[in-house]
Amino acid sequence: MTLQQQIRSNRWRTLLLFILFAVLIALVLGAASLAVDLPVLILIGAGMLVYGIVTWFAAGSLVATLAGATPVTREEYPELWQAVEAAAVGAGLAVTPRVYVIQDPAPNAFASGRDPKHSYVAATTGLLEIMPQRELRAVMAHEIAHVRNRDIRTMALAAVLVGVLLILSDVLLRVLVFGGGRDNQNPLALIGTVVALILAPIGAVMMQMALSRRREYQADASAAEITGDPEGMARALGILDTDTRQVRHVARATAHLYIESPLVKGKGVFGSLGGMFRTHPPMEARIAALEEAGGFMLDRESLAADMPAGVVTTAQELS
Repeated sequence: MTLQQQIRSNRWRTLLLFILFAVLIALVLGAASLAVDLPVLILIGAGMLVYGIVTWFAAGSLVATLAGATPVTREEYPELWQAVEAAAVGAGLAVTPRVYVIQDPAPNAFASGRDPKHSYVAATTGLLEIMPQRELRAVMAHEIAHVRNRDIRTMALAAVLVGVLLILSDVLLRVLVFGGGRDNQNPLALIGTVVALILAPIGAVMMQMALSRRREYQADASAAEITGDPEGMARALGILDTDTRQVRHVARATAHLYIESPLVKGKGVFGSLGGMFRTHPPMEARIAALEEAGGFMLDRESLAADMPAGVVTTAQELS
């Protein structure tokens, strides 16, 4: 399957998932109508609609604020700007996204915004410290691919919908607990409503994670196409996989935007559920996909030799 075919296939799957999002919201409202007074339900629904619209238009700035990302000039970070501009040209973008930096020693990066004209890419200082220029270009191409493929719009909308569902369910549960429910309501209807309000947000979060995982594979392949260097993309992923430091300030709602999960890797019960709660596919699988597409084998010994010694030691101690 070609890259363009993958993108088209992803769009159909995305449409299906957004239909499922709409169904979940309808189920929550329908279940709540069995136990909550209609005027209260209408007021809450209107409030959630306003919240969703405001959050959608402010999504880019909200993500930057949550991540601690600040805009930087070409004079401050010339190599980063050069990598972003080269990727933007290679991707055929009409407008180069703005460039942000996060003061954090853990290597990571993400892209955000409503659309390519209102987008930006952000990199941590840790990424800039350990990533060679070849691999930095690949990482920026990965983020630019998210912009070109409209992933930033899709994931921003998914985050808004998940946020609306989480808040809607939380508010309705509080209404049922503290008053606002119907008088003389059927106990079975009340139980069904509570179950729906608890399960629907969980389903929404899992759908958001499914969207994110599929798009990481596609962005890796797109980055290889933009740079013409699939091995460079694989090397960048290998470096990120070796460094075990975690981003210090990250919200779970925005974790899916990063090139590598900024959250602690799943352990115990969560780590044994087949990746159900992961926002990203395993690095080994992403590297293997690039190796297969590019017809090469990543030389991990050479990769380790090119990295700062302290990073490799840290990874070995924590493995």
